[in-house]
Amino acid sequence: MSGNYQYRFVLVTRKTRLQELIERFNTWPQARFYLEHNQVDAQDYLDEHDLYQRRLQEAERTLKALGRFQLLERRLLPNYQFGPADIVVTIGQDGLVANTLKYLDGQPVIAINPDPGRWDGKLLPFEIGDLPAVVARTVAGKSACKTISFAEAKTNDGQRMLAVNDLFIGPKSHTSARYLLLWGGHQENQSSSGIIVSTGFGSTGWFQSILAGALGVAGSESHPLKDGFAWHEQRLQFTVREPFPSRTTGIRMVFGAITPETPLTLESQMPENGVIFSDGIESDYLAFNSGTVVTIGLAATQGQLIV
Repeated sequence: MSGNYQYRFVLVTRKTRLQELIERFNTWPQARFYLEHNQVDAQDYLDEHDLYQRRLQEAERTLKALGRFQLLERRLLPNYQFGPADIVVTIGQDGLVANTLKYLDGQPVIAINPDPGRWDGKLLPFEIGDLPAVVARTVAGKSACKTISFAEAKTNDGQRMLAVNDLFIGPKSHTSARYLLLWGGHQENQSSSGIIVSTGFGSTGWFQSILAGALGVAGSESHPLKDGFAWHEQRLQFTVREPFPSRTTGIRMVFGAITPETPLTLESQMPENGVIFSDGIESDYLAFNSGTVVTIGLAATQGQLIV
């Protein structure tokens, strides 16, 4: 297969730990001194970086031979204009896949594990040697694909945020969140450490750690959602973290499913430091302070991951 110039192949990359250290310390010798001073194996950082660069070069050679090509670093995703015919390839960890899907509108994603010996890669079904065949199947429309439901937060002042894994709504720092929760025709004033809303895609991540803690406290080992739920399900799951019972705050509505028929609405009662962020990216947030009302539901946009 060659010359598929009706397609553009967008290769999404991330910085290695070595590159991030160089940004912090200006040079590799300074970064290396810092690591070795703290009894950290600097060679491991070099090995990881070198292998990642080799994988990028292999992917670039493969994709350039097949059609138009664009290399894109993760931090540029929010401002990049993807085309409807783009085929996106990610090389990195699971987090890069989730972060990329959020900025797409149904374009297929091929996720490559650059270092299977280092990364488990639950969301990385392919290795670099698989890339030519996977691209060929994708272009021919013969690849299997999993649909991924996204969460969406919409505020009363017109702001919007998507989440591939989960949303966090709560305090910016380690303080209590105060809000009015409305769900399923009922409402309750609450004080907590915040609310996590998980998608099926993210239901084996943060959601599982919350569930594991609750099961441990309750002395139980089983729960219907212990293994998560399907990526494509038209549902989300909300969990209230550390709800506090008092004369003015309740703990009746701390766990439930968000569906097209039962969205979740939250009205902030925090004068300041309330935030909404998605997929663990705290620096990119919506303010959730007094006067803000947010509705959480399923997004119309869905992701497509080649498997």
